[in-house]
Amino acid sequence: MSVPYETAACEPPDSSDSPEEHLARLLGRALNSFELPDETVRRLDCALAHDGSLHSAHHSAGLHRETYRHTWLLADGSALTLWELVHNTAPGSEPQHEVYVDEEELRTATARLSLPPEAPDFELPVTETAFTLPAVRHVYVPDDSPDHARRLLRRAENADRPDTETAALLSTACAHRITQAFGRPSRAGRATLCFSLYEHAFLLGDGGEVSLWEVEHTVTPDGRHMCEVYASEDAARRAMERRAARAAERTPERGAGQA
Repeated sequence: MSVPYETAACEPPDSSDSPEEHLARLLGRALNSFELPDETVRRLDCALAHDGSLHSAHHSAGLHRETYRHTWLLADGSALTLWELVHNTAPGSEPQHEVYVDEEELRTATARLSLPPEAPDFELPVTETAFTLPAVRHVYVPDDSPDHARRLLRRAENADRPDTETAALLSTACAHRITQAFGRPSRAGRATLCFSLYEHAFLLGDGGEVSLWEVEHTVTPDGRHMCEVYASEDAARRAMERRAARAAERTPERGAGQA
């Protein structure tokens, strides 16, 4: 059973908030957030979804203690959980928030609280968190994806490359994957023109996906290497066909014009 937390000590979550907003609020209110490992925070930077639920509670004589389980779905398909401790046992009875990376640390912190041992306590079982997300077509690897997108667009020489709006959207990417697409080679006369076509798939922070299609070839007047980038596979393949057709016009059939 998963019970949403809706207590006075903790602001109820808004389901429309992004995973980054949930994380920012948690770290902002936790007094010990600076103790979290940098690697943990880095992994959470590209989370796709968040689920928060009440795990246990203890109330007695005006004192209270609750623990909350916060779980994020990451870009690589794994899940990462942080445990939040909320209590009012400090002087002044103001709610205090603390965050921990595992249950053992949480239990150690809870044992230090000044709560009557005879007070009623309840704990909910830890259950598997189910996330609802759009289907993801690729297995992504978290990386410096915005920089990869910038470099890809910077080396594109075609005038109809993706616009600045696409570049701005890709600045929010948190992971990407590169795969080669194959198809029948184009021919100019009897010479086979070799093109390389790659899909650069980007995973955005909101779970959306954007792909750019890179064409690499040497079908240029001086034979130099050229890179073109398109917003769709169809556009990339049409560009390949156009270049192949122009090369065919410039390349006579072997034996043409011979007696």
